[in-house]
This record gives sequence, structure tokens and C-alpha cells, in this order.
Amino acid sequence: MELDPRRQIPRTDALLADPRLVAAASRLGRDLVKAAVLAAQERARSGDIPPAAVAEAAVAALPAAPGGLRSVLNATGVVLHTNLGRAALSPAAVQAVAAAGGHTDVELDLGTGQRARRGRETLAALAAAAPVAAAVHVVNNGAAALVLAATVLAAGREIVVSRGELVEIGDGFRLPDLLVSTGARLREVGTTNRTSAADYAAAVGPETGFVLKVHPSNFVVRGFTRSVPVPELTGLGVPVVADIGSGLLASDPLLPDEPDAATTLRHGADLVIASGDKLLGGPQAGLLLGDATLIERLRRHPLARALRVDKLTLAALHATLTGPATPTWVALRTDPETLRVRTQQATAALASTGIPAELVASVAFVGAGGAPELELPSWAIALPESYARPLRCGDPAVLGRVTRGRLLLDLRCVPAEQDHAVLAAVRAVA
Repeated sequence: MELDPRRQIPRTDALLADPRLVAAASRLGRDLVKAAVLAAQERARSGDIPPAAVAEAAVAALPAAPGGLRSVLNATGVVLHTNLGRAALSPAAVQAVAAAGGHTDVELDLGTGQRARRGRETLAALAAAAPVAAAVHVVNNGAAALVLAATVLAAGREIVVSRGELVEIGDGFRLPDLLVSTGARLREVGTTNRTSAADYAAAVGPETGFVLKVHPSNFVVRGFTRSVPVPELTGLGVPVVADIGSGLLASDPLLPDEPDAATTLRHGADLVIASGDKLLGGPQAGLLLGDATLIERLRRHPLARALRVDKLTLAALHATLTGPATPTWVALRTDPETLRVRTQQATAALASTGIPAELVASVAFVGAGGAPELELPSWAIALPESYARPLRCGDPAVLGRVTRGRLLLDLRCVPAEQDHAVLAAVRAVA
């Protein structure tokens, strides 16, 4: 009588004793490892894998690290890819997050033993990086910063805003819906393509909470257009709140059309809102900079407690503000010729093993709604489109950009020391 192969499936306790799974349990937790073992056993019962491969399948199914998120090598040529978490943290910021994982002095003055202002060192670093601002505050993202400002300054009142600046951000969220959710009323002025200073002046009245100026960073309107710069909005007798979006604290010659906090404040804005995980190159955070009285009102409002950042964000933001150049800064300024040589070497290494790889000129982008018209000359490895999915699903995951039936791998955002990982992933697919 032939033995049922399912009887050859290793027992759970025997599998959990496998040294590889023992090590994984210490790193990932026993429950996760046991779940992978049970799933592999079920695959063997269904005939998907042979009984002898159960342990190997369980090991392969486990994540490389805890946390539920997989590390991805960004070869898309999009520096701030929203679906990949926007800015990659600098090594200094990563180290700071790891150090903040234990107990910290986030709200404690170690000298006196008394409670201290939360994140005071980070706030001091932000104030030093934006000296034009009289005061600063940090919440958990840019939308939260705008919600806090609208709640404190305009709940039950009006926000005057141009129709051409009522933008839609990611995942279908729309600025007008966000603002109305705070209890404020919108007073829309102008038209989609043209708004004048007189439009704002005619709308401001006793019910006005503030005038909102929004930088439409993720689209461009051309032709018969007009918008009103911040200097023309001052003097209306109400606060001017400017949402600059991208997170530049000071002007940058590479991005001449992107507003920055320092210039916007000098031009008369009372409050500037920006994001920490875009051009600043730090963690997700909403930065509030400007008038000290307004900042204090926002900081003391009950909603500020619900929107506050945790110690990990404070640590990463501090390291970003005070540390070396961020990966975002480096990627934006990578020399095209240096990138060409590097990409050519990688392409040649693949082609030498018979892989249909080709060096092609490419274009990289800022991403995350920043500088939508800026194109960065770049280079890429061109591969068959069929490589895209297995590279995405591999270990490490490599994400490229599919264009005209080819997969392009742009190394601009891949650390040079990880080139070998990209090549190994491509060879594994081939």
C-alpha cells in the first residue's frame, strides 16, 4: 500500500526547532513564525509543495524584518514617491529613531527632574533653521497643520480662498472638504484661472477668520491666468495663512518656482504651513511657522494634543534639521554624468550575463506634488516589461517605471552601495 505523502509532512514542533525558524522567532516573534509554519504545512497538504520543502517555504514566507512594511529600492526616478513613503530618512535620522525607541527625555528636564516642553530640542532646531519665524510648532502632517489652523482661527467663521487653489490631494481628499470639516465656511473668490487682489478685499469682512493662500504644487494652469502673491494679501486686517506644501524652509536655486517658508514670511504671511517629508527630506510632519501669538493659540488648543507628533518623529526631524545632507537633497542634485557612468557599468554587468539590458536616457521627477514641471536629466537600465512584477515581489523589492513596453530602472534614488542588490535582483528574475 502506497504511503500517503501528507504523512511525511514534518510536525509543527519539529519545524519550530529548525535553527532558522528559532532565530526568526527571536527576531519576529513566535506567533508570526508559527503562522508561517502552519501555512507552509497547508501548502504541502494541498500538494503545492513537497513535504521536504515545508521548512524552506516557512522561512521564505517570513519578512526580513519586523514592522509589517517591506523595504523597497526606489528605481522609479521619482525622488519623493508618495506610495513609497515620500522622503527616505538620512542615516542620521534612522539612527536617531532607533535611539528614541527606548525611554527618552521627550517631556522631561533631566537637570531639574521636572516636566519640560515636549520636543523642545526639535522645536529649537526648527526655529534655528527658519529664523524668520517668530515661533514654530509641529503636528503629524501638513493636512493636520491646516486643520488646526482652520479650527483655531476660523471655526464658525469664514476662510477666504481662491477658487483656483481649492486643490485635491492624494487618495481623493479635497482641500475644501478638509476645511469645512473644521466648522469653518469657505468664501471662494475669483475664478479657476484668474483671481485678483480686489476679489480678496471685497470678500474680507467681520466674519473672516483668515485669508488662505495655497500653493497648487501638484498641477499647473497655463494661459490666461492670474493669482495673487502673498505681499498683495497683507493689509486686509485679517491673518494670512500660506500653505506652501513642499517643505522648503529657504529658497533653493534648483527649485526657483517652489515657495519657501523664509521668503513667504518676509512677504508678510502670518502663518506658514509646510510638510516635513517632502523637500525637507525628513519624517512625516506638519510644520507651522510664523507669528508667536498665533502659534501659541494653536499650540494651546485642545485639538493640538490629538495632532501632536510622537518621540520617533521628533527624533527624526531633529536629525534631519541638524544632520548631514538628506537622501532627498542628494538625489535631486546627483550629477547626470556621474549617474550615466554608474548606470552604464550596471547595464554592462547585466548584459555580460546575457540579460537584455540597455542603457537609455531618462527623466527623473521630484514627486509628492513638488515642482511638477521640473524634469531632472537622468539615465536608466531598460529591461523587458515582464521583469517588473517579479522585481516588485522579490527580496529586496525593486520598483521601476514601466514606459512604452519597457521597464526602466533609474538608480538616482538607489544608494550606490545598493547597486549590487539591484543587479542581484535582476539576475534572480532572469
